Amino acid sequence: MTETVRVALTGLSANKLRSGLTILGLMIGVGSVIILVAVGTGSSAAVQSQIEALGSNVLLVQSTPSLGGLRGGGGATVAPLTVADANALVNRFTAPDVQSASPVVNANGVTLTYNGSTYSPSSFVGSTPTYRTARDYTMASGSWFTAAQEKQHTRVAVVGPTVVSELFGGANPVGATVQVNGTNFQVVGVTDSKGSNGAADQDDVVIAPLTAVQDTLTGYGNVDSIVVQAKSRDQLDAAQTEVTNILTPLLPAAPGSTSSSFNVVNQGSILQASSSTSSVFTTLLGEVAAISLIVGGIGVMNIMLVSVTERTREIGIRKAVGARRSDILVQFLVEAVLVSLFGGLAGVVFGVIGSQFRIAGVHPVIAPYSIGLAFGASVLIGLFFGTYPAGRAAAMRPIEALRFE
Repeated sequence: MTETVRVALTGLSANKLRSGLTILGLMIGVGSVIILVAVGTGSSAAVQSQIEALGSNVLLVQSTPSLGGLRGGGGATVAPLTVADANALVNRFTAPDVQSASPVVNANGVTLTYNGSTYSPSSFVGSTPTYRTARDYTMASGSWFTAAQEKQHTRVAVVGPTVVSELFGGANPVGATVQVNGTNFQVVGVTDSKGSNGAADQDDVVIAPLTAVQDTLTGYGNVDSIVVQAKSRDQLDAAQTEVTNILTPLLPAAPGSTSSSFNVVNQGSILQASSSTSSVFTTLLGEVAAISLIVGGIGVMNIMLVSVTERTREIGIRKAVGARRSDILVQFLVEAVLVSLFGGLAGVVFGVIGSQFRIAGVHPVIAPYSIGLAFGASVLIGLFFGTYPAGRAAAMRPIEALRFE
């Protein structure tokens, strides 16, 4: 076998350009598979990270349009959510899978003023202390407001990194007093960065106690949504059922309407759907890249057929001095596999290096299985497409091969 490999390497080196181009084709095929699968995996990881950044084990309860307005009078309106509805969801008997329920109000058109500078954050939220764990916020400095502060209507606020950068010039604002539409709020904490969720900057936010926001900005009454946190991801579906069962009698549908007056969005379902979509996307990318591998395999067959034709007299001489059919078959198969082996190794290096750069805004994440799969496919393709030329060489009759010119 050592002699067979040596002869194969000699044959390949005799036509360096032709061999190099064939190896290049396989390298592109293998590298493409690795890079495109990495792009799909990276895209999936980014989407999942964005969804998980919205909170841990979260259900979002929102009102849906209804006719008649059961709590608000005539006309097309919505059955509103209230703080009482949120409190009803925190019941260890009727909702044993619910960890917390945080009523949320959103203040629109808010302007912050500090030392002559003004800034309008994209989101100004009023909620309860449980909102922090539900939305998975961590603190960069300071602390979150407490239940006592929320109960006492204390005007304090937690700000995101974007607000710190835009309004405070990057300085630590903990302890500073800002005016919110003319009302003083003291900054008690700064959140860690959560980045963008694809639609909005999650760091461009101010969060304050629900009561303080209602006192100064939104007024008392309805809330915009309720963020419900299940005790674990496995209990999300059970928590959704419990929330639906509790709110259905509290928020009945309008007379004659077949739709519910509220909607429960399950983060787990969104994450699962996203994972399924990303998996299909990654598979399609891999299959598209695999086409270039097949094209590379055709290149291997082409170079081996040319090699067999060029070395016909050599084959005849070897057979005349005693080479068996199997010897000739193995010789050319080894050459085909060596070309695929070199192309596969070069492709792995190319794929790993190429996956270190952002592609179409996505940071690729190398899937280890794709390296083994692409490299193995390259070698198998070389073996498969090299079989016909090797068989053709092995089937030659010595006398006819010796006559060939």
